[in-house]
Amino acid sequence: MKNSQEIETALSQRAGNDIARFAVALLFLGIVLAFSLFFIESNSNHLFLSVAAVIGAYMAMNIGANDVANNVGPAVGSKAMTMGWAIVIAMVFEAGGAIIAGGEVVSTIKKGIIDIDAFGNDTDRFLWAMMAALLAAALWLNLATMARAPVSTTHSIVGGVMGAGIAAAGFDIVNWGTMAKIASSWVISPVIGGVIAALFLLAIKRTIIFKDDKLSASYRWVPVYVAVMAWAFVTYLVLKGLKKIWPQMLHLFNDIAFFTVEVTKKPSFATALFLGGLAAVLVYGFIKKRLNAKLNHLENTRESVNVLFTIPLIFAASLLSFAHGANDVANAIGPLAAINDAVMTGGISAKAEIPFWVMAIGAFGLAIGLALYGPRLIKTVGSGITDLDPIRAFSVAMAAAITVIIASQLGLPVSSTHIAIGGIFGVGLLREWLDKSSTLEAEIAREKANVAAEKSRLRALYEELESVKTKKNRTPETSENMLRIYKLIDKERAVVKKAKKELKKDKKSLYIKQGMIQKIITAWLITVPSAAALSAGIYYIIEGLMR
Repeated sequence: MKNSQEIETALSQRAGNDIARFAVALLFLGIVLAFSLFFIESNSNHLFLSVAAVIGAYMAMNIGANDVANNVGPAVGSKAMTMGWAIVIAMVFEAGGAIIAGGEVVSTIKKGIIDIDAFGNDTDRFLWAMMAALLAAALWLNLATMARAPVSTTHSIVGGVMGAGIAAAGFDIVNWGTMAKIASSWVISPVIGGVIAALFLLAIKRTIIFKDDKLSASYRWVPVYVAVMAWAFVTYLVLKGLKKIWPQMLHLFNDIAFFTVEVTKKPSFATALFLGGLAAVLVYGFIKKRLNAKLNHLENTRESVNVLFTIPLIFAASLLSFAHGANDVANAIGPLAAINDAVMTGGISAKAEIPFWVMAIGAFGLAIGLALYGPRLIKTVGSGITDLDPIRAFSVAMAAAITVIIASQLGLPVSSTHIAIGGIFGVGLLREWLDKSSTLEAEIAREKANVAAEKSRLRALYEELESVKTKKNRTPETSENMLRIYKLIDKERAVVKKAKKELKKDKKSLYIKQGMIQKIITAWLITVPSAAALSAGIYYIIEGLMR
């Protein structure tokens, strides 16, 4: 009775929390609607723009709920930070990245997947297509979040734009070569991320964890790894997080410095590498000095080594969140900025200016969506795939930054979601590979021996039973003995069954949850076509209502 009451109470509390979260989300959408209706000057399409603003806010919340988990999930799963602190840090840095470095101009068509010339001068069709793409992508992300499946928000909006474009102007509107490149990221992103994360973890294990004197090894190598992290993240931040405000930053530098530098449209790879290298040198010296005092208070254990990676991991999660807010807010506000530009100018352009109110909707939407529904995906990414500790999570974060750097220079399309999940898979597979020859095989051998021993006992009981059955002169004691043996046989059968089950379990992967792999990969494969089909359907509905 007590258990049923506890369950009922827990379910009631959960229902109450769900209602409260829904109410807050609805309040935010209501505020966006009111603001767009009363404070934005527009033309006859004012109501259409207001509805688009609400859908853009809805999209931003779904990006916050689903995509941000990739940045802070490993840190939470490794216990480097609590869920509460992860939410606060991600909210601040995601919103900060969006507002500070989100840029002033955005491409109206994500990744150039459709040809806007196919719309001709039909602004209405373009508006409907962007509205359908935005709503379809948001709905798909919402479904994925409910299913606790981390998917690519970029792929969601790409699918949405493609589906609406086809519905509006036919299949010829799609740049199928670009779509093929995007589809290739389904393989490229997780593979590269997994390989880099596994290699980084293996390096840490070989240079520190497998050493007898872990503290001396840590003093030598931890500053190196953290310096590499500083190089990777500063380079990543310059290339991806600051590229949209790079000219403004150079102008500011020229105003306050004793010398001037050439103002360029975006940072070069050489410049990013130089700034990353400078940060690496400074961080190496700082960490080396700090370790000299800290190591005296630590024991020669793996847990102590994990402690040394905790703070760098928190910094990594923060920088990833900032870069994500700066770079991926366009997934939410790109179509909205395109709609705003088309409504205000009456034309269609390849790039659109981003009014501050549009950027604010994207930034606050990311933060609110993360706070309300982000914990679901954070738990999935942090602990639902494989067990993480600070060292493993640090390796995943490094994979995310380095993969983006490599891909950007090679022109390879990658997804931050796929990179992070691939990194986690890589860490889990490496753990399994390293332990397979020792721990796992030894466990399987023990379980096999256990099964054999239990089978031997069972055979002995059957033999004893047969000997009792063959007795000619049966007494009450004989019947009682037979009953006892039957009970022992039933019991032994259960033991054998359990032993076989344990053996089967040990032979499976111990480090990656197989069901989660299948779930995530399935979600990845169907994201683009599902968002496209949904978008096409929504476009036809909008067209029918507006005609």
